[in-house]
Amino acid sequence: MSLTQTTSFLCPENTLSFLHKAKVSCLPVKSCYDYDKTKFSLFSNGKSRYPRTSNISKLSVLYNGYPYFPSLHHPLESELLPAASDHDGVDRGIGILEFFQGKNIFITGATGLVGKALIEKLLRSTSVGKIYLLIKAEDKEAAVDRLKKEIVDSELFKCVREKHGNIYNYQELVKEKLIPVVGNICDPNLGMDLNSSRAIMKDVDVIIESAASTTLNDRYDFLLDTNVNAPQRLMRFAKTCKNLKLFVHISTAYVNGRKEGLILEKPLIMGENGRKDINDDDEMSLCSSPRLDLADEISLAMKSTSQHDQDYDVTKNLKRLGLERANIFGWYNAYHLTKAMGEMVLNEIKEDIPLLIIRPTVIESSYKEPVPGWIQGNRMFDPVIISYGKGQLPAYLADPQVHMDIIPVDMVVNSTIAAIAKHASNSYKAESNVYHVASGVVNPLRFCDFFEILHEYFNSTPLFNIKKDIRKIKCFSNMNELSKYTREAILLSNEMGDAIDDDEIEEKMVGRVKSRAKAKVAYAEQLCKMYEFIGFIQGRFDTSNTQKLLKEMSQEEQLEFEVDATKIDWRNYFLEIHIPGLRKYVLNDKTMSV
Repeated sequence: MSLTQTTSFLCPENTLSFLHKAKVSCLPVKSCYDYDKTKFSLFSNGKSRYPRTSNISKLSVLYNGYPYFPSLHHPLESELLPAASDHDGVDRGIGILEFFQGKNIFITGATGLVGKALIEKLLRSTSVGKIYLLIKAEDKEAAVDRLKKEIVDSELFKCVREKHGNIYNYQELVKEKLIPVVGNICDPNLGMDLNSSRAIMKDVDVIIESAASTTLNDRYDFLLDTNVNAPQRLMRFAKTCKNLKLFVHISTAYVNGRKEGLILEKPLIMGENGRKDINDDDEMSLCSSPRLDLADEISLAMKSTSQHDQDYDVTKNLKRLGLERANIFGWYNAYHLTKAMGEMVLNEIKEDIPLLIIRPTVIESSYKEPVPGWIQGNRMFDPVIISYGKGQLPAYLADPQVHMDIIPVDMVVNSTIAAIAKHASNSYKAESNVYHVASGVVNPLRFCDFFEILHEYFNSTPLFNIKKDIRKIKCFSNMNELSKYTREAILLSNEMGDAIDDDEIEEKMVGRVKSRAKAKVAYAEQLCKMYEFIGFIQGRFDTSNTQKLLKEMSQEEQLEFEVDATKIDWRNYFLEIHIPGLRKYVLNDKTMSV
């Protein structure tokens, strides 16, 4: 019986022995054509979008839910072959599973995108001990309710539920592992009661701070409190934890501000700024540049809160102030500025606490696990994608040749887990503690290619009741030209044209149509302005530490904790994973499968 003659059987040891060597369990093997409607080979008009999978007649082996093709020439087979080792045939790698065995973790931002995905992965792939979750709630009952609704019962945890066989076993696991703690990162002692804080101080091995205010241009005082003061409070609490091995801070790669060229993975120094004309090795440029003083910034924000009587005026003034201060010191917005300040504070006050800083770029939906395409909230590039799909974004503010830098959330989570296992070990504490989790250097994607993919998708799979063709997006380098083009494009669109040319529509209806068009233009301008920093960025984020981490992982660890961004096919990712996931999880399109 040959592989090409059979569509379903148990993998024979003599045929697929390399899978056994790689500790891959024997699973039923299905024809690759069973996957024609999945993310691995989506067909349109009878033709495959991806030549790599369209003409394969061999059978694929399911590994962790993803097809591998046992062809001697297939590029994925090498991933399953055991590597040579100098340790009696055993490659322990970093020792991720060994480290997390029974370890107790304290996580802030547990209900956010990264926090939630991190919890799921720890439960599914490690034998972690207790996970204390700081949850903003009025009381313990409300915290338990949020835990259940936003984490335990969420679709993200479906694989964990299935792994434990039945709902009773899953509930027992949750009860044993997930400990909700009422608190608030902006309150003294993190808002925790005495008993909770004592339990964490006694038990915790690793603290992971993933809570943050992620609104790019929120009120300056809010951003300072959440992104600067809160990490400071958490680090002070960390110093009281008796068995703490590592403090992990989830930051952003854009703390580097407007710097250009290759941006290295190194800590920020207290007082430095993000201006592109600053050379860290040039004392004159450092002395002549504006120096960032955290105390002055907090004082300035507090002063501004008392200068206006109306809440609206206060909010408007503080948003404007945050953007002004960011521009002065070399950051694109107040969010990036305050995240940079948060890093500076932690490096300044950590003393002997081991600190690990994870800096992802633009985080988007999961690449593979626990399910492809999972995402929470309409975030980062997603408003751009959705607006374009609705025909409301005919133009964008960006250099079409600039490289975007996107990273799936599961790769952020896996990189964090692997780095924790490495840096919590005494032998690695002296190594660099900053990781850029990024794709721009190792697997670049240009804006022009991204927009071509969007055009292809939405003209073959339109959103809801959108019947008209979506025109290709046009890039501009200046807001005035973009606004003029957008206004004309929206007014001349089929929707607006039909409405205006209808003889039965009264003059006031024409006014409403024009008013609606004006609102759409304003929204498009706002969207482009908000993400302008990505459209013209001249910096590239070095990922040497992340690449080194990958090399230090064993093959088993590389399979279980995927961190290699070079494997992402961006066209495949957007067409078959991210946009369908966005429609399913954000737009609640019940007809959409990923």
